[in-house]
Amino acid sequence: MELANKLFEIIKSDLAELETALHESVVSPVATITEIGNHLIKAGGKRLRPAMFFLAARCSENFDLKRVMPLAVALELIHMASLVHDDVLDSAATRRGEATANAKWGNQLAILAGDYLFAKAFVLVTENGYGERVNNQLSRLLADLSAGELIQNKEIYKASCDTEEYYERIAMKTANFLAISCQLGAHVMGLPEKDVQALYDYGYSVGMAFQLTDDLLDLTGDSKTIGKPAGNDILQGIITLPAIRALETSPDKDELLSIVTNRDMTKEDLSRALEIVRATDGIDFTKNKVEEYLDRARNVLPESIPEDVRAAYMMAADFIAGREF
Repeated sequence: MELANKLFEIIKSDLAELETALHESVVSPVATITEIGNHLIKAGGKRLRPAMFFLAARCSENFDLKRVMPLAVALELIHMASLVHDDVLDSAATRRGEATANAKWGNQLAILAGDYLFAKAFVLVTENGYGERVNNQLSRLLADLSAGELIQNKEIYKASCDTEEYYERIAMKTANFLAISCQLGAHVMGLPEKDVQALYDYGYSVGMAFQLTDDLLDLTGDSKTIGKPAGNDILQGIITLPAIRALETSPDKDELLSIVTNRDMTKEDLSRALEIVRATDGIDFTKNKVEEYLDRARNVLPESIPEDVRAAYMMAADFIAGREF
């Protein structure tokens, strides 16, 4: 069940209108762009970033859906574009159980379509006069997304156990995005600066927890549930926190090291790597980190926000804690 249907009842209509606005935003004189854009939208997703944005905007008693919708669309277009580029880099064939853009149209068209979505996002922001702060934050966001991917690419098949670099990478790839989504919703609707900052902090903590959970699911889920092959991170040479912990504590850490640094890893190697990681406390260690971040998120919410918004933000934290997809 999509997040929009399971959670966030108070922004259900906002998210429904977002779907229409997304389809309108990808209409292009170039038929292939429209086709790829509609494919990406129909593939679905949790719409977590615009959902967080709408909730922050609804903290204001002067909430104006028409005013905030173009920015919500821009945030989701940036997210979609980043996923398209990630799939090309990872040579991914499926995402959420659907064929990726690169699998259907090839790398070149997929990259160009991703570039178009990035550009369209900034056209929406500029045309609607959101101001310098919004432009600066979205520019910083794009820089962080690229830097996070570069950091990750630098370390593939190297089995780095540098946890600080790992946290920096997931902040750039995920947490900063959710933080900025919350921040901009509050900012555009004119909330006090202390509340804008508090909502930014909430989004950051939730984002860190979300990515940690994503990394857990890669090791504990199955391809039908998570929409991509289980163990895909290890297969791609990407070491996440549970594997870092296993490389530090497992009695079979040398064997694990030899597997995760092997670019010619077989299915049998991957199965053995997953077995080694799952036999350690790496899963529970990471789950504890998730709870630490979620506790921070719950505790930083401003006292002044409406109770229905607070309840939705709390529900989002609970959803991430028990997430299975």
